[in-house]
Amino acid sequence: MPGPARAPHGNNQPPKIIVKKVYVEGHGGHHGGAWKVAYADFVTAMMAFFLLMWLLGATNEKQRKALADYFAPTLVEFKQNSAGSNGLFGGSSLTDPDNYPHRAGQTGTRSLTVPAGAEGGKSVGTGEKGSLKNKAALAAEDRKNFSRMRATLQAKMQSDGKLAKLARHVRFVQTRDGMRIDLVDDAKYSMFDLGTTALVSDADDLIGLIATSIRDMENPIMIRGHTDALGYGNPLDMNNWMLSSGRSEATRRRLAAGGVAEARFERIEGVADREPMIADNPADPRNRRVAITLLYRRGEFGK
Repeated sequence: MPGPARAPHGNNQPPKIIVKKVYVEGHGGHHGGAWKVAYADFVTAMMAFFLLMWLLGATNEKQRKALADYFAPTLVEFKQNSAGSNGLFGGSSLTDPDNYPHRAGQTGTRSLTVPAGAEGGKSVGTGEKGSLKNKAALAAEDRKNFSRMRATLQAKMQSDGKLAKLARHVRFVQTRDGMRIDLVDDAKYSMFDLGTTALVSDADDLIGLIATSIRDMENPIMIRGHTDALGYGNPLDMNNWMLSSGRSEATRRRLAAGGVAEARFERIEGVADREPMIADNPADPRNRRVAITLLYRRGEFGK
């Protein structure tokens, strides 16, 4: 058995006593911050996922294609060589409409549009005939043709004693859609046999004369039938809707028989008594009419 500790030989100092403390951590102690990093990564991933889901639901196919193109490497390279990248601005502005679009609503003009005549300039995309810029010119030409057709038709009617009596039943009205020719009944005369879609002899000749006057024109045609407010005993057998649309179709057939091309008929309508000419008296016979409208031509590229 060892004796008590003694001071080193030749030294009266007491021996050194070393105390070692050992700490035992409990289960609720600190384990580090690694879980925080993992949780932050998870939240970031979920936010990106929900953002992706929102984009898919809030955009259409064209917009998604634009988003995909924006992040495409080829597009990025193109953007690097675009506006403001060749030196300090490189002689171009960031808002230059003829360079790379700097926002989603902007598109290029000269870089994306091929001129009709393969020539550059501010009038790119337009031709000599049929373009949007010539729409006003087409309308002006149509108005001249309408006036000439009206004068020709009136002269032919006056030269025919049989049709001259019908001149007061024909009205020419310039509208926002074109030239409308109204064939109007009155208390003494009807274009169709009462309650039917059969044209009377004089009206058949009149519509044939109209067909001759307009068959060489290029304008689309709209025909609309109107009736008065007088009803029928059994609306299931015949009513004003059927009568007005049937009279429109009978007028179309007579125009087609007179040489008007089938492709020119754009709309055939029957509106019954819903658009009376004499609004104060829906039963007035003058509300019975057929309107033939020569529509303005629409401009088309390359024509």
